[in-house]
Amino acid sequence: MKNITYTIFFCFTLLSYSQENYPTDYFGNPLEIGSILAGTFAELRSNHFHSGVDIKTQQREGLDVFATAKGHVSRIKISPWGYGKAIYIEHPNGYTTVYGHLKEFSPEIEAYVKQKQYNQEKFAIELFPPKDILNVTKSQLIAYSGNTGGSGGPHLHYEIRDANQHPMNPMLFGFHVKDTSKPRVNGVYAYSTTDSSQVNKHNNKVKLKLVKTKNGNYLADTIYASGTIGFGVNTYDQQDLAHNKNGVYNIKTYVNGKQNYELDFKKFSFSESRHLNQLIDYKYFKEKKSRIQKLFKNKSNPLSIIKKVADYGKVTVLESEHINYKIVIADFNNNARTITIPIIGQKNKITHTKEKIDSSHYVYADKGLSFDSENNKVYIPKNALYENTPITFKTIGDTIHIGEQTTPLHKNITLTFNTDKFKTEDTSKLFVSSLGYNNKPYYITTYKKGANIIGKTKYFGKFTLSTDNDKPKIRPINTQEGKWMSKSNFLHMKITDKGSGIKKYRGSINGKWVLMEYDSKKNLLSYNFSDKVHVSGENKFKLIVIDNVGNNSIFEMTFFRKN
Repeated sequence: MKNITYTIFFCFTLLSYSQENYPTDYFGNPLEIGSILAGTFAELRSNHFHSGVDIKTQQREGLDVFATAKGHVSRIKISPWGYGKAIYIEHPNGYTTVYGHLKEFSPEIEAYVKQKQYNQEKFAIELFPPKDILNVTKSQLIAYSGNTGGSGGPHLHYEIRDANQHPMNPMLFGFHVKDTSKPRVNGVYAYSTTDSSQVNKHNNKVKLKLVKTKNGNYLADTIYASGTIGFGVNTYDQQDLAHNKNGVYNIKTYVNGKQNYELDFKKFSFSESRHLNQLIDYKYFKEKKSRIQKLFKNKSNPLSIIKKVADYGKVTVLESEHINYKIVIADFNNNARTITIPIIGQKNKITHTKEKIDSSHYVYADKGLSFDSENNKVYIPKNALYENTPITFKTIGDTIHIGEQTTPLHKNITLTFNTDKFKTEDTSKLFVSSLGYNNKPYYITTYKKGANIIGKTKYFGKFTLSTDNDKPKIRPINTQEGKWMSKSNFLHMKITDKGSGIKKYRGSINGKWVLMEYDSKKNLLSYNFSDKVHVSGENKFKLIVIDNVGNNSIFEMTFFRKN
């Protein structure tokens, strides 16, 4: 009984500790150089919140990366996309640290991974090493920094996750970045949130005029409003040693001194991350490529970063009422910028109304709905939309126009195209494409079912069936037929496909599979001669590349090497 009581007490203590207290001296620095950030925790990215911090590596690759605490490597993932080469370390205190965009792993980990890659004949791989296979100590070398995956430049992506694999702000754990300046403000906006509300005679979004005060804060011109309104802010933070426009840490709003909304960027879960699209003004983002964070919420928005909400963060303005609305934006170091907005209740004739979508279709967010034409069909599942929305649906031949690109989707919609009118031999080269600028087709996930070709996408827009009869292209970079390659460290090949895109590839030397790492940003395949699959003397190299509709290209050559 004593042991049971102790166990319950320990678990309760650990839970309380993980929720309220952060071990600020437990984790070290993953790099020897100082911490200058290219990206902060939970800053706004396309369709997601950034789940860690991006540490600059002085525009270099190959810097030593260290385990920030003792533990064991619990996961290793390699992909041409996302985090590229990444290591996950589970620590005795229940947290997990993540290190992404790595160039390569430390020798012990690299050997373990390569053995698995060759056993499975895969470059992209995900491994979960048993607990005692790859133990590490604090400050032990685990990898070298790089630029792999979806990285836009050399840096180290670093995360700290809790026991539920929810990413947390590393700053809470003593990770320090020099920051002595207040967050910056690009603009503040007022929204009429109902058809009958208004701000300065507008029933749509209005950008407010701001005056900077002596203390660096802002005072907006008085606005005249009626009904239920909300506000949004375009803001960013800038640390002392970087020019990057990074995310802020906290935003609070007050109505007559009483707090009615808070965005608190301490922690979130991956399952809720795409709801960022209803936190921001999505239409403005799609049109202007800039993000306004709304300081009010939809009823359907489950984001855990939204705290202390009163009236969904909205403000109801009555006739002749005087309201003092205040926004306080802060970074982690408590540098804060305040914006004060005087509001007077006044109902005027509305001169600017919301843009109306010309559509006879209306989709309720909590219900699924199908749209059908003679040969094509679109299915929008339940909860794919964040709110009830008028939807455009029209077809011209094999082209479907569904919804507007400025409307966000949370789930995949399904597009079905009937191919009865096509010759059987032609359907194998068809794929569903999204039509971009100048109607350029882009492959979306496609599969076939009977006489139908089906595509799935999380974006509205125009879609059609496209044909790809072109084979992928293969081009040798540093080799040619009959070349001696004794002085080369790598064999490089460039692969491209202008139609449906590359699906898979396979390289071999003398009939044996070889690991060819894929850099998707450069369309580059690389075989490392240190793998020693080749032999001394003559070697037969073969590369097969297949696109998403099955077109394939084969490249063969003989090279020579003296080991």
